Amino acid sequence: MPRRLLALACVSACLLTACGVLPHSGDGRRTVTVWLMKDSASPDFLRRFTDDFERTHSDLALDIRIQQWTGIGAKVEAALKADGADGPDVIEVGNTQVPQYIDKGGLTDLTLESMRDWGLDDWLPGLAEPGQRDGQQFGIPWYAANRVVIYRKDLFAQAGIDAPPKTRQEWLEATRKLNSGDTQGIYLAGQDWYTLAGFIWDEGGELAVERDGGWRGTLDSPAALRGMDFYRRLHALGDGPAGADEEHPPQAGVFASGKVAQIVAVPGLAQAVERQNPGLKGKLGFFPVPGRSAGRTGAVFTGGSDLVVPQNTDDRKGALAVVAALTGDKWDSDLARTMNYVPNKARLAPAVAGEEGVAAMAASAAHGRATPSTPEWAVVEADNPIKRYMTAVLTGADPAGAARDASRRITEALRVSLR
Repeated sequence: MPRRLLALACVSACLLTACGVLPHSGDGRRTVTVWLMKDSASPDFLRRFTDDFERTHSDLALDIRIQQWTGIGAKVEAALKADGADGPDVIEVGNTQVPQYIDKGGLTDLTLESMRDWGLDDWLPGLAEPGQRDGQQFGIPWYAANRVVIYRKDLFAQAGIDAPPKTRQEWLEATRKLNSGDTQGIYLAGQDWYTLAGFIWDEGGELAVERDGGWRGTLDSPAALRGMDFYRRLHALGDGPAGADEEHPPQAGVFASGKVAQIVAVPGLAQAVERQNPGLKGKLGFFPVPGRSAGRTGAVFTGGSDLVVPQNTDDRKGALAVVAALTGDKWDSDLARTMNYVPNKARLAPAVAGEEGVAAMAASAAHGRATPSTPEWAVVEADNPIKRYMTAVLTGADPAGAARDASRRITEALRVSLR
C-alpha cells in the first residue's frame, strides 16, 4: 500500500527487469554498488548525481543498479546475509520496510553519523522513526510522499468558499456547503484507513503501542475513538462506500465524474483525474489535510524511502559517502524538485514551493507518521481488522465495541517476542 501511494504521487509503472545503470570503472577507483528502486529517481538525475559524486570523490566510482519492488524483500534479505564482495553497499528500502530488515539483522548502525553529520533532529518523523530501534538509527531518510486534499476550485467558488479550510472544523463546515444537490461534498471511501490513522494521531491516539515486551492494538482508546468519530462525520458528507477502500472503485474515476468536490489522495492522482476528464484541467487545487488548530496541519501517513548500509559491505567509507551525498541538502532538494517528492527535512520544503500539490504535501509531511515500527505490522495489513472496524462503525455498530474487537485482533497479529 505505501508503495502504491508513491507510484501515484510521482511516477508511472512499467515492467522492465532489474538491471544495472550508470556503471563506472575508473582507473584507481573503488566501486560502490548502490541498489535503487525502479522509478525512484529519473535517469537524468542519476547521471547528474553520478557525475558530481565521482568528480568530488576521485577515489570512488558508482555502480547504480535498479531493482523492482516485486520480490525485493527476499532479495534484500539474501543480500544482507551474503558473504562476498559482489553485493550492494547501499540499498534503498521503503520506510515501513526498514523494521523487518532491522529485525533480521545485517544493517549497519548509523547513529553516530546521523547525529554528528546528517541532521538527525531535522528529519521528517515519518521517515526517521521506522529506521530506528532502541535508540539506534539504521535507516536514513531519503524522500517522502503523503496524502493531501485535492479539490475543485470552481465548486468551492460557487459555494462561496474563498480559501481552503485551515482547521478540521472549518473543513467540516465547508464540506457541508459543498455537499448539495447531486454534488458530493467529499468522496471518502469507508475503509481508507491511512486517512483515519492521521485523524487518530491528531487526537493523540495510536494504532498500536509497544508495552511490556509486546505490542497491542489501541483503537479503543478515547483518542482513537475521537479520530474515528471525525472520520464518520466527514464520510457522511458524501457517498463513499462504507465497505470498500479508495481503490474499489478507484477514486480518480469517481472524482473525474465531475460530481465530487474533494478527495484525500496523493497530488499525482490529479493527473489521472484530468486524463479521464480533460474538462477539469485548471480547476483542481490542493491543500494540506487540516489539523485541529489553524497553526498546525493534520497528521498524515508518510510513505517514502530510506537508505541502509549492509554490515557486509566491503567499503563502509564509500557507502557512507554515497548516503551522505544522496540524503544531503543539495541532492535531496534536487531529487524532490525533479520527481515531485517531499525532501527529507521540513526546512527543505521551499525547494518544492513552486508546485502547489507538492508544497501541500511538504506542509503535511512535517507532521507525518508511519505505521507501528514492528515487522509484524505486515501481518495486520494482510487481513486488516482496521478496515472491518471502520465499516462496522459507518454502518451503525457501537464504536467502542467495534474498536475493542479490532484492537484485540491487532494484538493477536502482533503477538510476537521482541528482540
